[in-house]
Amino acid sequence: MATTEEQQDIENEEKELETGARDAAEEEDNVENDGNSAGYEEEEEALSGSRKIGIVGSGLIGRSWAMIFASAGYTVSLYDIEFKQVEDAIEDIKKQLHDLYRQGLLRGDLSVEEQLLLITGSNDLGETVTGAQHVIECVPEKLPLKEKVFKQIEQFADDHTVLSSSTSCIPASRFTESLKRRNQCIVTHPVNPPYHVPLVEIVPSPWTDEDVILRTRKLLQEIGQVPVTLKNELPGFVLNRIQYSIINECYKLVAGGVMTAEDVDKVMTAGLGMRYAFLGPFEVMHLNAEGFGNYIERYGPTIRTVSNTFGPPPTFIGPGTEKVKKQLEDLIPLDQLEERRQLRDAKVAALSKLKRDLNS
Repeated sequence: MATTEEQQDIENEEKELETGARDAAEEEDNVENDGNSAGYEEEEEALSGSRKIGIVGSGLIGRSWAMIFASAGYTVSLYDIEFKQVEDAIEDIKKQLHDLYRQGLLRGDLSVEEQLLLITGSNDLGETVTGAQHVIECVPEKLPLKEKVFKQIEQFADDHTVLSSSTSCIPASRFTESLKRRNQCIVTHPVNPPYHVPLVEIVPSPWTDEDVILRTRKLLQEIGQVPVTLKNELPGFVLNRIQYSIINECYKLVAGGVMTAEDVDKVMTAGLGMRYAFLGPFEVMHLNAEGFGNYIERYGPTIRTVSNTFGPPPTFIGPGTEKVKKQLEDLIPLDQLEERRQLRDAKVAALSKLKRDLNS
């Protein structure tokens, strides 16, 4: 449930949008009553070919989407409730793009200045959504908030607009069921940081139109991301299910005294991660024997035997958590986290560039 403060913010935003929504509805009625079918067809064609992207939420993910779409030549309208937040976001985007250019990591063929000209800010939701080909919601992971925001967004959307959410775990069916345009809604879950980590999970709801899925995948490919499509909703989607299975086992190894946290991390960074940065687990299996079938013949029984010892997932409560926490804070004190985050981001950016160079 949302807190009283969060609920008040949502209600205030709804009140601000009511007048704009009524005006948009009246304009739509005027068009329908005009009787000029040729003009309507021209408008429909123009909207279907729109190069405008609406982004709702100017936090880190919203800013990243703005930069990615601008790098591909799309016009971006970045929305937030307070215009000061939008101004700060655009100023940060400007700094990031200049830094990326200096590091040789700027995406696309356009200059920094050309990309910045494509990004505008707004605290008018109708202005951001109206006429957009694709709208991406990037608000916090709170179900009541997403429900409210999507109800507001759909008031300004048209039949061509794809309404997507960057949620990392909440299925679209949980916040779009009551919408009139629920068939146009879909999840597009990016991986942080999206500018350097291109994977995007496409997760349709049971009522998402097939055309929306196809258009979303095509758009993401066009802007240089790497989309993967789930056939149906699944708790945690796919990336987090795989990530959580790794976290669970790593935690149990440290909590159970089998290995230190430092050494467990090395298993990934100096071992599995070296090949998984370039090959997925199925290709690794396929190459490590005479094909996947031969791999299963050789190692299938061992995999089953070891897997049967995994046991239930950890609760992350009790002395095991304190043990992992202490080891990590000894390795990386809390006052050094920001420094290590910057180092992490630099390494991910360098790996991203290396992969692009190898694939070019």
